[in-house]
Amino acid sequence: METTSRSVAQAPAAEGGQQSASARRTVDGYLLAPFPWYGLDEAFTGPRRLMQVGMAADGAVEHGSIGHGDEPSVRNEHVAASGDEPREKFAVVVTVAANPSRRSADGTGLLEATSVSSAAWLAGVGLLSFTWPGQMDHSLRDDWLEQQTETAWALADDLSGPEWSTLSLPVDGVPTPFHYRESEFGWVLAGSTPAGVHLGAYGRGMSAYGLGFAVVKDITAYA
Repeated sequence: METTSRSVAQAPAAEGGQQSASARRTVDGYLLAPFPWYGLDEAFTGPRRLMQVGMAADGAVEHGSIGHGDEPSVRNEHVAASGDEPREKFAVVVTVAANPSRRSADGTGLLEATSVSSAAWLAGVGLLSFTWPGQMDHSLRDDWLEQQTETAWALADDLSGPEWSTLSLPVDGVPTPFHYRESEFGWVLAGSTPAGVHLGAYGRGMSAYGLGFAVVKDITAYA
C-alpha cells in the first residue's frame, strides 16, 4: 500500500496560538477522508489525540491513527520494565479505508487494494516505531527497524498463521472478530467493520481484552 504519512503531533502547550493553528491543520487531513474514523468507545475516559494520516500518491486519504492514553515515545523493553520509570499505557487505533484495487487519479497506474492485512501491517509497524531492543546501539536501530518491518509484513500477510489468535471485541456495540498477537514490545490486532473500513490497533501497558471501538462522531473535537 503506497502511502505517505502526514505527521500531526500536537504542538507544545506553551504557545497557545501556535498550538491552536497546528491543531487546525492537524484535523484538516482527517476531514478529507471519505470514510468514518474509529477510536476507543466511551468506556475509555482518558486523553485522546490525533496522530497522523496516510495518503495515496494521488492525495487521497487512505488511513489514519488516533491515540489514547499516554503519548507513546521511543522506548526499549529495558526502560519499559524499569522500576524507576512507569511503563507507558497507550492504545492507538488505525482506521484503513476498505478500497479495492483501482486506477490512480491520473490514470497512470493501479493503487493496491486494502484489506485486514493492511490494517495489521500498519498497526505492527506503528508499534515498532516506538520500540527498539534494549541491548542495541542507536546506530543499528534503522537496520533493526527495516528487518522488523519486513517481519511485520510477513505476519500481516498470514493472519491464519500460528502467531495470531482470535479475539472478539465490540465495534459500535456489536461483537466483532479480530486477529490478535502479542510480543515483548506490546500487542497488535486487526479486523473489519460493517462501516466499510478495516481497523488496526496497537498498544502497550493497556490490555487489549477490555477494549471496544466506536465511530468518532465529531473529529473536530480533537482540534
